[in-house]
Amino acid sequence: MQATHTPAPSPVRLSRNLAVASLLGLIVLGLVWELWLAPLRPGGSWLALKVLPLCLPLAGLLKNRMYTYRWLSLLLWLYFTEGVVRATSEPAPGAWLAALEVLLSLALFAACVMHIRLRLKAAPTQPDTATP
Repeated sequence: MQATHTPAPSPVRLSRNLAVASLLGLIVLGLVWELWLAPLRPGGSWLALKVLPLCLPLAGLLKNRMYTYRWLSLLLWLYFTEGVVRATSEPAPGAWLAALEVLLSLALFAACVMHIRLRLKAAPTQPDTATP
């Protein structure tokens, strides 16, 4: 009887999965936070619309587009900044959710940077055709 061996996922695939999971986590956190758990106003807040820009890169991450990883790594600093400000200025439930937003933003940034570096490292190098 032969045991089937499944190969370990590649580091590129792991970084992609971490990026997608972190992005989905930020989207869900933003909605749950602003609509149910600790909205700025009772009954929900229009601030839940802040997750709309996060929905745009989801398709690019799922299609494995390098450009999406690059611009997302810049966009997510807005969410990191919001998390830091709200973690230090809001009362308990909001502060905990803001700290979670900071952690998810850092995880997403790390995943994007890892993914970009691993893909560039794995890309075949092209010889320089412009010789002087």
